Amino acid sequence: MTIEVDLYQEIRQLYAVEHCSQREIARRLGISRNTVKKYCQGACMPGQRKPYQGRIAPVLTTEVIEFIHSCLEQDKQENVKKQQHTAKRIYDRLVEEKGFMGGESTVRQYVQQLRQNVNNAYIPLSFEPGEAVQVDWGAAKVYIKGVKQTVHLFCMRLCFSCDIFVMAFTRENEESFLEGHRAGFEYFGGVARKEIFDNSRLAVKEGWGTHVVKEQQRFMALKAHYAFATEYCNLAEGHEKGLVEGLVGYIRRNVLVPLVHVDSIEELNQIILDRCIKYRSHTIRGRSQTVGKGYETERASLIPLPLYPFDTAIQVTAGVNEFGIVRFDGSQYSVPLHLVGKNVTVKGYGTTVRIYYHNEDVAAYPRSYTANTVQYQLSHYIDLLEKRPRAVLNAKPVKQANIPQEILRWGQRLPAGNRDMVKLLRLVVDYGTERILKEIKALDISSPTIELLRSRLTDSDDNGAVDNVIPFPNDVSVKEVSLNAYDVLLAGGDKNHE
Repeated sequence: MTIEVDLYQEIRQLYAVEHCSQREIARRLGISRNTVKKYCQGACMPGQRKPYQGRIAPVLTTEVIEFIHSCLEQDKQENVKKQQHTAKRIYDRLVEEKGFMGGESTVRQYVQQLRQNVNNAYIPLSFEPGEAVQVDWGAAKVYIKGVKQTVHLFCMRLCFSCDIFVMAFTRENEESFLEGHRAGFEYFGGVARKEIFDNSRLAVKEGWGTHVVKEQQRFMALKAHYAFATEYCNLAEGHEKGLVEGLVGYIRRNVLVPLVHVDSIEELNQIILDRCIKYRSHTIRGRSQTVGKGYETERASLIPLPLYPFDTAIQVTAGVNEFGIVRFDGSQYSVPLHLVGKNVTVKGYGTTVRIYYHNEDVAAYPRSYTANTVQYQLSHYIDLLEKRPRAVLNAKPVKQANIPQEILRWGQRLPAGNRDMVKLLRLVVDYGTERILKEIKALDISSPTIELLRSRLTDSDDNGAVDNVIPFPNDVSVKEVSLNAYDVLLAGGDKNHE
């Protein structure tokens, strides 16, 4: 029975002040003893309901409850948001696998109660200078040479000062992961004692979180070289490295909006690096000093860099075929033709490929991740073209060199045809495209020759001014000469000396 406040007051007055029995109160007020029992001790007030204390249905046995918990824990470990157990799926599995005889609504209510009780509270953390650094990956869209593509952002953040380092890579692979570490350590000028990272397969071969069984071999070598320890986050627990989680969004919003247009990944990384340096003047909310001031304090506590930097490249030995081509990771790269038939060392970094012969750096390229692409350098083939000039117009290295049409049209005007064209390309290799363009524009003559261009390049200084040129005066004075002396000579001599 629900009562009004005035009746409740009378019940409480009779019971607490006049010390009447429940029977007597019921008789005086004309209500049931159950109503008096409910309200006399003040355990319940009219108009107020106690929260429902749900009970576990008898059909939810210990075995069934453990099965439901295991399904939700499996979702947490797999961390695939679009493929998780629904309450209906759990019910269907209980029926199929456990012979469950209860209703679907019973399972739904229990699963809903479990999910509502998830604790989303977090503990604020504090770190000592040099104690830890957090690492994470992100992705963003940019335009490189006019092509819209995804770049992968390696993000590193010191936990004490919150100083940041970000570097873009074409791929999120092992060599990029290691190269990002090395570049980050060099940017900070030292190494934090502990790295907090997620369970990426770039670092972890087996296990997860605190249950890491085995790390990747090359990452273990990097750890040993730079003398830091690791701490891995639990699955789907991004808040455990919350400092670096927001860094990806910061770079996207403050550097890459609107979408950046660059000619190379190196140009993009310079833009990002400039922002990282600028961030040191930033003051984080709740802190009294700038990030840069905190970094100055923290740097003294970082582990010093080793004398020799870690080589982050994938290294292979490859043979040079008859076209001067080396294969690496599905792509092909040219080398000087005197290396045909020899073995060279190829080092693949995150964004570049470098080729060595007997420890001599013989070629370097932007790394290609597109299968079966070939990159040439014209300088590798120019000696052979001088011997076989007829191939110049169809040579792939010439076409891929992207020689400006203005230079090629000028070369087609040269008198010796293909031979002169090869000589022109030699000058392009030696002096560069911009210099040749400048000189041929200055040689605005109807019959150009390669010798005239070469002489200008030889005699010109860095500013393009021509040295060793005899000045030609504007006004030339000519002295009149008398021809009478010649008449005398023709007549037989000087009569005055006869």
